[in-house]
Formats: sequence, C-alpha cells, structure tokens
Amino acid sequence: MTLEKARSLLEIQAGFGGGYNRNSARLILDEVIREHGQSAADRLIRELHLEEIFGFAPGERP
Repeated sequence: MTLEKARSLLEIQAGFGGGYNRNSARLILDEVIREHGQSAADRLIRELHLEEIFGFAPGERP
C-alpha cells in the first residue's frame, strides 16, 4: 500500500471515529509499518491527529 493510499484511508476512518473505525485504522497502520516502517506510521499518526482521535501514540504499535 502506498503512503498516499494509507493517508486517504486513514482520513476516512478518522472522520468517522468510533471503535470499528479505530480497529480499521490500526490495521492500516500495521500495513504501513510492515511496508514502510514505524517512522512512516508515526508521521501519519501526527499528521492526521490519530493520537487525539483514537489514542494511537507515535513510537508504539497501534
């Protein structure tokens, strides 16, 4: 998955919020970590404010 695709999907999940969307966002971030590394996932978490929305912390696996 490209980082642009991941960003797009995460924006949708963040827009809805909620438990099911948190799980979907976690799966997307896991894919990003596998393909691009933890630093790419951390950038997305900060950029999309996923810490405030879902409680994901940069540097930790979601």
